[in-house]
Amino acid sequence: MTISFIHTDNAPAAVGPYSQATQSGGSLYVSGQLGIIPGEEKLANGFEAQARQALSNLKAILEEGGSSLDKVLSVDVFVTDMGRFAELNAIYAEFFGDHKPARAAIEVGGLPLGGLVELKCIALAK
Repeated sequence: MTISFIHTDNAPAAVGPYSQATQSGGSLYVSGQLGIIPGEEKLANGFEAQARQALSNLKAILEEGGSSLDKVLSVDVFVTDMGRFAELNAIYAEFFGDHKPARAAIEVGGLPLGGLVELKCIALAK
């Protein structure tokens, strides 16, 4: 089985030695996405803006890999403040609508670049 590496300029470049996503067989594995604004390479301002941008980045990478939000199987969410979880859920629901992939949510002590939220997912590809 071969591995394809996915990249789009519609999402920020990886901030380390990894790919935005990898694809093998019928699965697409999207790396953790922070609320970094593509082209500006800086974090959006505040929790809500970062959450929306992280989800937009995730969506752009999925689309580049021939997938979409409605083909996501599971999502892992990392937040620095679980007190913002209800706010995150509302934004998340705007993006995913009636599609309800499996999900884990974890509060962490810190995220790269001082981010407030990060999401990664596994989806069906093409």
